[in-house]
Amino acid sequence: MNSYYLHNGTESSGPFNLTELKAKSILKTTPVWCEGMQDWKTAGEIAELQSIFRVMPPPINTTTALPKLSTEEANTKIIGIDKSLFYMLSGILILVVGTLIFNYFEEGRSAELEQKNSITERNNLQFQLQEKEIEEQKNRIIEQEKQEFERVLKERKLTLNNRLFEIKEKLAIDFSALDQAKDKLVKAKDFQFLRTDKERNEDISLIENEIENLSTEIENLKIEMDQLYLELEKIKA
Repeated sequence: MNSYYLHNGTESSGPFNLTELKAKSILKTTPVWCEGMQDWKTAGEIAELQSIFRVMPPPINTTTALPKLSTEEANTKIIGIDKSLFYMLSGILILVVGTLIFNYFEEGRSAELEQKNSITERNNLQFQLQEKEIEEQKNRIIEQEKQEFERVLKERKLTLNNRLFEIKEKLAIDFSALDQAKDKLVKAKDFQFLRTDKERNEDISLIENEIENLSTEIENLKIEMDQLYLELEKIKA
């Protein structure tokens, strides 16, 4: 039995015996060489190598009628599969397809529910932020109103104190003027030199009117002062 070398077009390999050549599945056109050969030959030209080539069956003649199944066999098979096996496979297929469809709709419904929950949570968060902002705004308004109220009270208190100071000064002036008017009245009643009774009575009448006006003004100032003190007490309370 000879040992052969093989050539793949670029380099040679071997030697290989018939068993090794068969395992390599060489073709009839594969270049081979063994000791005693003058030149390379194709494997198909070597008689010894014919046994290692695989024999391929001829193609089916489409014009040749295939053997027909008997009527009984045809009735027990569907598309070449036993009826019971076909029904079982069909049931499994329907179950698998139904499960896939059910899972698809369940996943879709879960995704839709999750999206709705996400939107609801986002809306709730936005509502809470709005409520917080509104509450903070209310607190700011209350604080501003409080500060404004305190400012007004402070200004009012200052105005009242200034007015009280003015009234006290005016009362002091009026009391002094009233005392002087009373002295003038006493003198006018006693003094008669170079005056007629008419002139004397006119002077007395003028002084009495002045005294009356001063007394009225003093009374009004006292009433106003009492009202101012009362308002100040309410502010302090």
